[in-house]
Amino acid sequence: MSPIHDQTYRHYEGHREPPGKTWSVIAWAGIRNMLTKRAFLGLLIFAWVPFVVRAVQFYFAANYPQFAQIIAPTAATFRDFVSQQGLFAFFITIYVGAGLIANDRRANALQIYLSKPISRTEYIVGKLATLLFFLLGVTLLPCVLLLLLQVSFAANIDILRAHTFLPASIVLSTLLMSLVMSCTMLALSSLSNSPRYVAILYTGAIFFTSAIFGFLTAITGGTRMAWIAITSNVGQVTDVLFRQPPSYDSPWQISLIVLLALLALSVSVLERRVKGVEVVS
Repeated sequence: MSPIHDQTYRHYEGHREPPGKTWSVIAWAGIRNMLTKRAFLGLLIFAWVPFVVRAVQFYFAANYPQFAQIIAPTAATFRDFVSQQGLFAFFITIYVGAGLIANDRRANALQIYLSKPISRTEYIVGKLATLLFFLLGVTLLPCVLLLLLQVSFAANIDILRAHTFLPASIVLSTLLMSLVMSCTMLALSSLSNSPRYVAILYTGAIFFTSAIFGFLTAITGGTRMAWIAITSNVGQVTDVLFRQPPSYDSPWQISLIVLLALLALSVSVLERRVKGVEVVS
């Protein structure tokens, strides 16, 4: 028989995270998991193709006067770039976000998460940070780099003098888009244990509201009902942030209220659906 070693009490010698930082462990675990998937890495690389195209455009505009009047970057250029990246953000939201909570519900992992010293808020913030990391990585990051490239290529800050609001517009517009997408997806993910079903729900919410708006536009001949469509609301507020003419007749204030209401509804759903099960011994 093998000897039985004495296992007396020993103090824990590992690293202890201070309270309130457990969300970062959840976030980084989710990020690392997504970065191991080749298909997703391909999507991320493809999402940066418009950045390369715009960078070439900025280079020619800064170094060849004959192109400057045609393709010189303006506030509208950055606004259009944010809008273009919205398509990639849509696919990333589905790929990353659909299973963030649904997979934990399917594996009954919520009870394990919330039975540890992890609060519901920390759990939700960790999942939200995972999705925001990738969304801002294809919206905010390339847009900021484009602005820096323009300053570098032109060897001046004329674009910032002409558009002093541009840095704030870039940050606020991409953050708004990413938060609306992330919170909506997480709320839907908390309603089911099937990532595929969640992806269908999210896609349906985006396209169904846009279809209703298109139908009403065809009937009324105007775009005052743009606030019905989620994407139209984001676009309308983005236009205002970049000080561009609004794309629709609907007041941008209504679009902002609708987006804030959607965020509040998403938070309410998460608060109700994300909870552990009390285990009675």
